[in-house]
Amino acid sequence: MERGPVVALIDGEHHPSAVRDALERLDRERGIASVVFCGGEEKVKREVLADPETHYGFPLERDFDAALSGARVVVDLADEPVLPPVAKLSLAARALHEGLPYEAPGMKLTPPLYEHVDFDGPKLAVIGTGKRTGKTAVAGHWATLLRERGGSPVIVSMGRGGPAEPQVARADTSLADLIAIADGGMHAASDYLEDAVLAGVPTVGCRRVGGGLVGEPFESNAAEGARLAASLGPDALILEGSGSCIPPLETDATVCIVGRDADLSGLGIYPLLRSSLALLMGDRDYGELPCRALRCRLETEPVETPPPSSRAAVFTTGAPANGSVEAVVASTALARRSELEHDLDRAAAERCDVYLVELKAAAIDTVAVRAQREGARLVFLRNRPVALDGDLDAELLDLHDSA
Repeated sequence: MERGPVVALIDGEHHPSAVRDALERLDRERGIASVVFCGGEEKVKREVLADPETHYGFPLERDFDAALSGARVVVDLADEPVLPPVAKLSLAARALHEGLPYEAPGMKLTPPLYEHVDFDGPKLAVIGTGKRTGKTAVAGHWATLLRERGGSPVIVSMGRGGPAEPQVARADTSLADLIAIADGGMHAASDYLEDAVLAGVPTVGCRRVGGGLVGEPFESNAAEGARLAASLGPDALILEGSGSCIPPLETDATVCIVGRDADLSGLGIYPLLRSSLALLMGDRDYGELPCRALRCRLETEPVETPPPSSRAAVFTTGAPANGSVEAVVASTALARRSELEHDLDRAAAERCDVYLVELKAAAIDTVAVRAQREGARLVFLRNRPVALDGDLDAELLDLHDSA
């Protein structure tokens, strides 16, 4: 148990005498900083709330967030219907964001640790609510904006297939380099390699394993990767998350990509509590959010335009390329290898001479290898984030400048 000042949560569905006994025990054992009344009136008369110290032994607070100041742990003594599970987890997310553990019967959630890395420039993070929400696209786009403005950012990318020791990918990483990586048995479409190839900036690839309920990896070498990145002499670090995992590092500004199917209830609100800006990739109404938000979409486009006479085959993980490419074969099976082999056979049968591919999943070890065998030219696709109700580029540059 976490000892020290406790924020205790109570409700009016319990009789005050029962709650008072529990609070007195909690105060003896651990010390109470404040008691937050969460609602309910089945067993609470009006005079009880008018004079709570007489009935509960403590004054009652109503503002949960204000009560967290000076405390070391939240202990939940309330119950449904006042605090059903989703409401408990929403309060837990707010406590964890403030660095406090949250305890309820049968459950203890501890806040993730965010390590400090010595670096004088802005430390910017791009995180997401899940896999394939657009983190790599946004991190690469942010880096490109800074590079084109004369900056020298470095991206630190954390992935499930990242290297055991942090690895630097040069800004001029080529297709031949990627094929050599694949030939060596390594994952040649890792996000850090995509960042280097498409954003044209140095990147550091890191590994993570596992993911907790608020984005904490079981283990990661992201801190070592960030220190390696800082040694390259950049003027900004962009820390890219993996899936719903958050880089376990202190940051100055964070952008969260909210996927179309994101569940922001309960603990799902935690990444937005950490964020300065949310990019909403769906058209759902999420209601009030704890940070500024823009509605966005990803536009898939080739990094170079194929000749008009080419017969193109397009390979993505799901999103179709935009109308600038007329595909003879269009496959969204890049992450489904058995289906992908069938689509590659179709491309060969249709005599496609240009293969356009996202730098994801089987892009290098399968699509690029097959393109070489068929004598086809390989062109990478990038996903460019575009705001639908604001100026995304201005927002990203402002976050950098104010960090």
